Amino acid sequence: MFKKNFWDKIAGVYDFFERAYNRKCYDGTGERVAQEIDSEDIVLECACGTGSISKPVAKKCKNLFATDMSVNMMKRARKNCSDCGNIIFKKSNIMSIKAKNDTFDKVVAGNVIHLLDEPYKAVDELLRVCKKGGKVIIPTYINMGKQSSELLIKLFDFAGAHFTKQFDRRSYEEFFTKGGYNVSFDVVEGKMPCAIAIIKK
Repeated sequence: MFKKNFWDKIAGVYDFFERAYNRKCYDGTGERVAQEIDSEDIVLECACGTGSISKPVAKKCKNLFATDMSVNMMKRARKNCSDCGNIIFKKSNIMSIKAKNDTFDKVVAGNVIHLLDEPYKAVDELLRVCKKGGKVIIPTYINMGKQSSELLIKLFDFAGAHFTKQFDRRSYEEFFTKGGYNVSFDVVEGKMPCAIAIIKK
């Protein structure tokens, strides 16, 4: 039960913690993802958290459906994105998205793949709901072997956010290559960088 409620419990301090430790990457990731978004796009975001990616994406797209399993995280996201009138928030599971095939122009899932027991199943589900010719955009923190990054991961794991995978740049790229996806990569630098996988469907 503790693991399930971990994100609800830390929602109130999550933004402060992220920006205190990794502001450049935390804020920069949303801006980089938004570069992949067009003005007429209908976008799905899974694991929206407190809305750090949601806000810059919403400012670029026509409509954003922002989802998460944590009710408290979405409450923070609504507050953080209160000036964006084109977002619909809804509780949803990335492993079983309640949408028809080929629904969204772009699909985003930030910093969640490394927490999942079946990450390939999640990627395939994201691709299922993405339109042909669209993009699935998956930013994920990577461990560059720095002592501070390793300590942060251990602290999150101790608190209840169990990482099923720990990626560095090479292993993150290999994960998608082995899955057979048509993917390109970019990295947003910071104390703990974020690798962005962009899959073209």
